[in-house]
Amino acid sequence: MRIKGIIEFTLMLGLLTGAASVLQTADAAIPAGAAIGQTPPRLSFTDGQASFWRPGAQDWTSAEINTPLAPGDELYTASPGNLEIQIGARAFVRTWANTQLGLTSHEPDFLQFKLTAGHAAVDLRSIEAGHTVEVDTPNAAFTIEHPGYYRVNVTGERTSFITRRGGRATLTPAGGQPVAVDPSEEVVVDGASSAQIASYAAPPLDVWDRWNYGRSDTLLDAISARYVSPGTYGASDLDPYGTWRAVPTYGSVWVPTAVPSGWVPYSTGTWMLDPYYGWTWVDTAPWGWAPYHYGRWVFVDGFWAWAPGPIVARPVYAPALVAFFGEPGVRVGVSFSGSVVGWVALGWGEPVVPWWGRDREPSWRGWGGPRIVNNTVVNNTTVVNVRNINVYRNAGVQNAVVAIDRHRFGRGPIGPAREMRLDAKTLRPTHAVPPVSVTPASFVPATSRGVQPPETAVKRSVVATRPWHISPVPAGGAARGPAAAAAAAPRVVSAPQRAGAVEVTARPPLVQGGLERPGADRNLPPPPRALETRAAATQPGREAQAANRRPAAPVDRAPAPEHRAAPPRVFSPAAPLPMAGRAEAPRARAPESAGAPMPRPLPGKPANRLAPQRGERPASREIER
Repeated sequence: MRIKGIIEFTLMLGLLTGAASVLQTADAAIPAGAAIGQTPPRLSFTDGQASFWRPGAQDWTSAEINTPLAPGDELYTASPGNLEIQIGARAFVRTWANTQLGLTSHEPDFLQFKLTAGHAAVDLRSIEAGHTVEVDTPNAAFTIEHPGYYRVNVTGERTSFITRRGGRATLTPAGGQPVAVDPSEEVVVDGASSAQIASYAAPPLDVWDRWNYGRSDTLLDAISARYVSPGTYGASDLDPYGTWRAVPTYGSVWVPTAVPSGWVPYSTGTWMLDPYYGWTWVDTAPWGWAPYHYGRWVFVDGFWAWAPGPIVARPVYAPALVAFFGEPGVRVGVSFSGSVVGWVALGWGEPVVPWWGRDREPSWRGWGGPRIVNNTVVNNTTVVNVRNINVYRNAGVQNAVVAIDRHRFGRGPIGPAREMRLDAKTLRPTHAVPPVSVTPASFVPATSRGVQPPETAVKRSVVATRPWHISPVPAGGAARGPAAAAAAAPRVVSAPQRAGAVEVTARPPLVQGGLERPGADRNLPPPPRALETRAAATQPGREAQAANRRPAAPVDRAPAPEHRAAPPRVFSPAAPLPMAGRAEAPRARAPESAGAPMPRPLPGKPANRLAPQRGERPASREIER
């Protein structure tokens, strides 16, 4: 018995040491100056062939909507392919086919991307004063500090940069001086080491530009924005997939439609490791961003509803708003391999116990409603000991606690792995992140393999005004993945002075050969759907021949023969725009027979009755129960 006790104690000590190591690794991954609460860029739309890779992952996987991005992440779109990244409440970055884009730095006032091949659009309907977006290319770095629409095309040894809607930027080539890019202008940069720069009037909008314009207009015209705090990402995704209701106690709540019977929050997605926030929930629902990173979930009259809470000036992002559960006590030996990790959505007014950052105290940051602990309202000055929190209201709802085997946590979608025969009453709040090991699968939200970009695109170096800020790979991840082994360090140049402080050098020569693009060019019919090769137009006497130029075709990888006559998937602005990734629109469940019972009425009253003068868009689908 004595020997058995020693063995059990040794195993227990090893387990606790391993858990502490995981926590220390998560903390070490957070830079000293990281702004906890800062909203990460969000992958908000994918179409066609889009791939994702994060340092630590084993290989490229299919890109999944609702993935929060971090420095070091790489995205690639093949042909056909489109993707969208939301970088602000009214700001988006989009890429077209055959495009390689990476996020290299994310600071409170500075966002840095690298574009090594393809086409990108930066649509800034607004940008906070003092904030900067930088796009680094093989030929030059482009610094943006003003609202506007910007188009970047990288084709072989040439980069073109176009400004529209009053946008202006600064171009900094390798070894050169900063150059101003004025509104409605196109700057073409040829060569890397000794760049040749020329300026033209902006060409007419092509079909992809028009789609970008139309999509942004639609996203910013969201009814749900009436009910959430300004700056909340993903409000537009709520409109087609749910109904707003006004209920007592909670005010305006959003009820998702077409969810399957027995559905509960935080049950259709995966846990993914983020270098800043640690374990982060990535939901597969097309509306699955705002309800999982802001507000609280409530169970009203048999329906799950998301309650954003009272409006606050600036919402605070959280990687997930859940309470973790585990089995009481610590079991060792073979029996421990069957232990589970559980979690439940936080209820109205309940605090989150952060597992990210340095502070582990209960927090209501970003929550404007009442503060509730163990079903009791507390005031703002009450000191709450995390160990005294033992009641979470939603844990009492049937099947609300989602649990999986500890060894399945952070290793792909949890749907098939969910433990349905577990008695949730046997679980207890753990007040800490689960002590689970990190594997390469922990760094990606999907298990399906993605299309790898051309090796030439990954290896290309870019010009940048600041070094990259990429966190080290935590223990357990692949030290060198397929992209990390080939990525080239940037060529850092002197950063341009902030606009208005010091004037940059004069603009590049206007027009080569004395001929400007004719104004009638803007009235030409839209270009054909196929991407066409763009002729060079930077030598004297060639501008007149370039009047009808079209967007440059990607040259790093030619499209497959079956795609040569068709473009990357293009959407007409007049047609309904896809509002999320590959998920289909919800469908109502038809009654099985004429005598089938009608769906139960939703809780409360339609939220628009709070403001009768403002019409509410009717729900597009019925509730599926």
